[in-house]
Amino acid sequence: MQHRPGAVGRLSARALGLSAFVAGGLMVQGWSAADTATIKVSVTDLRNTKGVVRACLTPDADDFPKCKKASANSVVVTAGKTVSVTFSGVKPGRYAIALLHDENNNNKADRALLMMPKEGFGFSRDAKVRMGPPKFDAAAFTVEAGTSHQTIRMRYML
Repeated sequence: MQHRPGAVGRLSARALGLSAFVAGGLMVQGWSAADTATIKVSVTDLRNTKGVVRACLTPDADDFPKCKKASANSVVVTAGKTVSVTFSGVKPGRYAIALLHDENNNNKADRALLMMPKEGFGFSRDAKVRMGPPKFDAAAFTVEAGTSHQTIRMRYML
């Protein structure tokens, strides 16, 4: 086996560079695991125990309430009389929660004539629904490090 001078040195430099990059990324974000939050959500008033409850937490006003972007944190739990949803490792900031009681578990919000939702829905701060879903600001709340609790009432139009 032939030894190439400097190969070990280059490998060490790459490893150090990667370590610095990872550590630098944490420094740029300005938070650690100890600075994150856990949000515990109690969902009430489900009309039945069919299907699942889809919950999403987003900091992005443009993504609310659909939660399609990577910045959204989604959780799916089996429906029950009451449901608990937990979002862990959440960075401090401003967020909104959207819920869907997907009774037939088809991964979409089913609608009837005139686009009326056939399945249950809910929003943080019990934001009101008027001619469509609420705006982000109506549902948004501030998240700080530690554990916080939210209670969201499921609503049904039909």
